[in-house]
Amino acid sequence: MSKKMNKQLIRIIITFILMIISLFLKLDNIIVNNILYLIAYIIVGYNIVLKALRNILRGKVFDENFLMTIATIGAFFIGEFPEAVAVMLFYQIGELFQSYAVDKSRKSVANLMDIRPDYANVYRDEEIEKVDPNEVNIGEIILIKPGEKIPLDGIVIEGTSMLNTLALTGESVPRSINVNDEVLSGCINSEGILKVKVTKKFGESTVSKILDLVENASSRKSKSENFISKFARYYTPIVVIVAVILAIIPPIIIKDATFNDWIYRALSFLVVSCPCALVISIPLSFFGGIGASSKIGVLVKGSNYLEALANTEIVVCDKTGTLTEGIFKVQKIDAIGYSDEDLLRYTAYAENFSNHPIALSIKEAYGKDINEKLITETKEFKGMGIIAKVDFKDILVGNEKLMRENNIKFKKSEEIGTTIYVAINNVFAGSITISDKIKEDSYKAIKLFKNNNVKNIVMLTGDKESISKEVAKELSIDNYYSELLPQDKVKIVEKLMKEKSSNGKLIFIGDGINDAPVLALSDIGVAMGGLGSDAAIEAADIVIMTDEPSKIASAIKISKKTMTIVKENIIFAITVKILVLILSALGIATMWAAVFADVGVSILAIINALRILKIK
Repeated sequence: MSKKMNKQLIRIIITFILMIISLFLKLDNIIVNNILYLIAYIIVGYNIVLKALRNILRGKVFDENFLMTIATIGAFFIGEFPEAVAVMLFYQIGELFQSYAVDKSRKSVANLMDIRPDYANVYRDEEIEKVDPNEVNIGEIILIKPGEKIPLDGIVIEGTSMLNTLALTGESVPRSINVNDEVLSGCINSEGILKVKVTKKFGESTVSKILDLVENASSRKSKSENFISKFARYYTPIVVIVAVILAIIPPIIIKDATFNDWIYRALSFLVVSCPCALVISIPLSFFGGIGASSKIGVLVKGSNYLEALANTEIVVCDKTGTLTEGIFKVQKIDAIGYSDEDLLRYTAYAENFSNHPIALSIKEAYGKDINEKLITETKEFKGMGIIAKVDFKDILVGNEKLMRENNIKFKKSEEIGTTIYVAINNVFAGSITISDKIKEDSYKAIKLFKNNNVKNIVMLTGDKESISKEVAKELSIDNYYSELLPQDKVKIVEKLMKEKSSNGKLIFIGDGINDAPVLALSDIGVAMGGLGSDAAIEAADIVIMTDEPSKIASAIKISKKTMTIVKENIIFAITVKILVLILSALGIATMWAAVFADVGVSILAIINALRILKIK
């Protein structure tokens, strides 16, 4: 418990003891008795009265502090001292419970806040300086010892280790890190000593962006929260006016009615009318939902996006880097007249000076040092391939067009993927098939989307028709569009936006810089936080830190659970309040009943809101 909550609890206990003394010891001196009640009231309620006075001076008259103050002071004037103290006591118990609930909910996000690094060990003038991460420049070398948080994004230049990424991604399995691997700030170095070359300033680092997302998430309110705010704004003045009418009119027009009786009814009416249950529990539900999402590595930038997730009808996914790993690998080698190893060696030598992803994948598959002295000529033909002289042999590496241009008879590959054809001394020597591997998580993601009643799952890609068709079939995706440029993706998403219902939402999940326009256009843009580009993360409404699309299906489940709890609280609170308001007006419900109705409804609504943190 915080210091503030401890003080609040002490005041409640002292007030409760004074009430016990006054109620059950029944002191003969009524003045002493009433003084005890007055002291108890001041101890437990002074801050509420002060808040009400401050708000009145600021022009904010009709709030829960005003209702509590008027109701309790009015009770004192009509001689109902025990009720006056009880109203304030139980209201403060409700406030304490609320503080505890909010504190518990905040702790679900507090673990994420713990990723903020306190310092960085920087090499300067051949010595290590401990400095604020904000003071470290790009290109400087930092030292990360076992157990320390990585303060800034960078590339490992020395050392190997295992990284604990739990706070950053929600994943409990440690990640192996070697030289030339990228490390993200916020992870914890579990084992070895690492030397890292800084690639981003602290303000641009992963940890800084995540903290900014979480800290600003509550500023974007959902429709439900906006409704409750507007509801309270109009509802409170109305009940105050009704209470005044209830206190004045009936005693004038009803025979034998007394002002004392109807003022008591009006004060009970004011107590139960306090909209605390709604004002507290609805934002708390959304905060809990955002906290539950952050636990699984999904950062939601606002409760409005969390609310929108519950109405997902269409999910649109980019292919490369989202559904697939985004890393090209050699899948098959078909050599003719040469061994597979020789064919791969000649191809790797021919592709040596190219930085194309396909060339890099071939060199990675070869995995040996290349003796550049053996490469005497290299000529690249745009859109076709490369012709090189390797060890006095003419090597042609490229697509079907390159083979035809050089009148080489070749055997067309039926493999799914990108096929590279190779000719040695103008004789076809075989082919190498390279493809992007489907993420294991993608199968789970599509299945979960369908379980969550998503009506249409669409894949967009700039890749070839044959590859796209195979991936869509393999994953059981409803529709796909291939060979697209960035502007084509925008047109397709605009078309799909027209196909959803008025309340339905379209989610786009992407990772690349060319996805930023579509992320901004869709109802909910989702970016891959680990592999995704800065532009994509900036444009997105939700960020997946684990690069697993199935996490969005889990976030949809959390969203639906959150919305169920929000609706339960709204219906429950309004129903009970209307019922007790009527009973108070009729004189059936006493002020004690009004207190229990108000505080009880608030506590039950808060307990219900906290259920969201327990979702699996």
